[in-house]
Amino acid sequence: MSRRLLLSLALWASCSPGHAGTAALSQPRVQCHASRYPVAVDCSWTPLRAPNSTRPTSFIATYRLGVATLQQSQPCLQSTPEATWCTIPHVHLFSTVPYVLNVTALHPSGASSSLLAFVAERIIKPDPPEGVRLRAAGQLLQVLWHPPVSWPFPDIFSLKYRVRYRRHGTSHFRQVGPIEATTFTFRAAKSYAKYCVQVSAQDLTDYGKPSDWSLPGQAEGTPQKSLKRD
Repeated sequence: MSRRLLLSLALWASCSPGHAGTAALSQPRVQCHASRYPVAVDCSWTPLRAPNSTRPTSFIATYRLGVATLQQSQPCLQSTPEATWCTIPHVHLFSTVPYVLNVTALHPSGASSSLLAFVAERIIKPDPPEGVRLRAAGQLLQVLWHPPVSWPFPDIFSLKYRVRYRRHGTSHFRQVGPIEATTFTFRAAKSYAKYCVQVSAQDLTDYGKPSDWSLPGQAEGTPQKSLKRD
C-alpha cells in the first residue's frame, strides 16, 4: 500500500464521526500496552467482519514516531494479515514525541482505519509477578516471588511491588508497599491460619500502571496449577 493511500486512509479515519471516543462499528478499536518495555510495545484490536460476508477481515498495521505526515511509516509486525495484534519493536526510550499507530481493516465493502497516539512510557503495564509462594515459620509468613518473565531487564528497569493478603474466611485485604525487594514477611494472626496472598508489579519510577494481581501464593511444595485468581 502506497504512502499516499495510507495518508488518505489516516485522514479519513481522523475525520470520521466515530473517531473521538465513539468509533463506528466498522472501525477497529485499538489498544496498546508495554508489558515488555523497553523491548517492544504490543497492540491489539477488535476483530471485524464485513456485513453480509463470511470472509475474514485482513488488516494492515503501520506506525510512525511523530504526528507529522512526512514521517516514514514502519510495519507493526503481524503474524498473518488476519491477525488482530501486532508488535512495535525497538522502543525509543523517553521520547516526548508520540507513536502513532494506524490500523486499516480491509474487507470486500471497502476499508476503514483507526489511529492511536501514545507515548511508550505512559502505557507501561507489567504482567503479574510469578512464582508467588509462602514459607511459614511459626507465626511469621514469608512471601516470595519473581518478576514477570516477560519483563526483559529487571536489574536495569526495576520494578516495585505491592502485596495484599487476607486470612481465609475474611473478605478484607490488607495491602502493603511499595516494596523494591521480591520478598515480604508479616505476622499471621495464628500459626495455623491460612492466607490468600497476591502481588502486583509496577515500574519503579511510576510510569504507566500497576500489573494485575498475581495468582494467589501457595505454600511451598503445593502445585500452583490448582490455584485461581482471587
